[in-house]
This record gives sequence, structure tokens and C-alpha cells, in this order.
Amino acid sequence: MYILKLKPVLKDYIWGGKRLITEFNMEAQGDSAAEAWVLSCHKDGPATIVNGSLRGKTLDEVMTPEMMGKNCERFGKFPILTKIIDSGDNLSLQVHPSDETADKSKGEEAKTESWYIADCEEGAELIYGFKEDITKEEFIESVNNGTFIEKVNKVKVKKGECYHITAGTLHAICKGILLVEVQQNSNTTFRVYDYDRVDKNGNKRELHVERALAVLNYKKQQMITSPKKEEKGETFVRRPLSQCEFYDFCELKNDGETELFADEKSFVSYVLVEGEGTVDDGNEVIELKKGDSIFVPAGLGKYTLKGKMKLLETRVD
Repeated sequence: MYILKLKPVLKDYIWGGKRLITEFNMEAQGDSAAEAWVLSCHKDGPATIVNGSLRGKTLDEVMTPEMMGKNCERFGKFPILTKIIDSGDNLSLQVHPSDETADKSKGEEAKTESWYIADCEEGAELIYGFKEDITKEEFIESVNNGTFIEKVNKVKVKKGECYHITAGTLHAICKGILLVEVQQNSNTTFRVYDYDRVDKNGNKRELHVERALAVLNYKKQQMITSPKKEEKGETFVRRPLSQCEFYDFCELKNDGETELFADEKSFVSYVLVEGEGTVDDGNEVIELKKGDSIFVPAGLGKYTLKGKMKLLETRVD
């Protein structure tokens, strides 16, 4: 039982940028990187432990129900996946299934997610659902005649904002955004439109329009804000970002030395997005810099954050 520092798995896609390499000093196979899976037990890219007696093992290899905590018992597996995403170009227009619409027999997994805007270019935007309610037939017609992009809701984003994307919501991250995504532990995506782009081999990426039509929510989406209030201490401010049945997601600004406690209810995950500092669990003092991710096992007890830094905190309520 100790705090695990994690090395992410990097993924590169046609829209990936360079900031994960140039600003976060992450190791990539090429000169661009789209995603860093900084907290992952998923088979498609588990994070690796880089400290202590478990060094070299992947997080999924060592994960136990006790480490996850009592609040995670209802899931049957580790519930979340956290990524840092750099959109050097527009992502595809896409949708994810819910627990009700995912076809488990085909290996489909539900995915609700939340996006924290860590940084963005001036005028950067995302696509968040439809402008108005639309029928399935109207959407099909708009796809066929190429006008569906006029039906979607485009939102200008600002640094520090958070958006909750419920499963079934049509969405896309557009060019010029660096964000941290907390999501259900899933890698199921149905692409509706990909700007007719081709890869280095001249091939278009696969679309999944029929499956998307089956899982889409055709109602106008309402922006969801956190119901919780900001919490302030002498050395920290905790700002709630997004809460749902799958996770509790917060921004934690630390300035000084803050003692925290991990009870048996839930693990706690941190991703450092600004500044630098340390975390001390009584066994080891772990250095933290921009982009670092740590996993605090449920039931660990006291641990201390020290330094001036902004972290994103995730647990399960």
C-alpha cells in the first residue's frame, strides 16, 4: 500500500499534436502524439508503475478491489480512464454508447466523459450535441445531403472550463485544445464524420454511422454544471468540476503543505497540469511535474501534497 507514480501510454492519431512531447516531455514513437493515457487499467493501453516495489508492472496487473475502494464494488472492474488529449487538428464527430445501448456481445463498452480545458488557442471550440431537438430521420437526411454540421452546437471554450459529455451525446474536440479527459473505462467510439481525411497510406478512417444512429440522443443537450460548492483551506482550493455515478472530478489548487486522507471508500487519482511539487505518503517523497499522474490506493490513510501546483483529482463517490 503506497502511492503509485504512473507512466502513460501514448497514442497517436491523424489529428494529434506535439505538445505532449514538447511541453510534457513524454516519450513518443514519432513526432506527434494525440493522447496520453495517464491513468489506465484498460487492455488497450495500461499505465506502468515507475516507483517502489511494483516498479515495471502495469496498473491492471496489480489492481485489487481493496485498492479501488468500497464505492467501486458496483462496477465489477476499475471504473475510469484518464487521458491528456492534444488536438493538433479536429477530432471526428463521434458518439459513445451508454450502458443501455452498448452491445456487450460485440465487446462494446459504455462511455460517459468529462473534459477539463487545460489550455486552448484563441477562438478554439468544441461540438456539444445538437442546437435543437432533431429526429433520427432528419439527422439521416442531413448526413446524406452534407448539411448535418449546421445542426450541431458549437461552443467556444476557455481555459479552466469543464464539460460533461453524457453517453449518447454527439460531440467532437476541435483544433487547438489541450484537455484532460476523465471517462468510463472504455475505448468504444462510433465515428459519424471525419472530414474526408486520409491517413499516410491514403485510406479514410472507418465510420460507424449505423451504430451511431442507434445510440445517439437526438435532443438538444443542456450544459451540466457541478452541484457542489468550492472548498477552501489554508493551503488549497478544491473546485468541483463534474460529478456523476461513475466519478467525482475536481480541480485542486495547492499552495504550501496540505495533509489529505484516503479512506476505504475510494482511490484518489491526481494529474498535475500546472506547477510542481511533491507527494509524501510516509514511505516515499515523490517528485511531481506537469503531466505526472499518481494513484492513491483506497485506505492508504494520510498523505501530504507540498508545492505550488494545480492538480485534477478524481475519486468515486
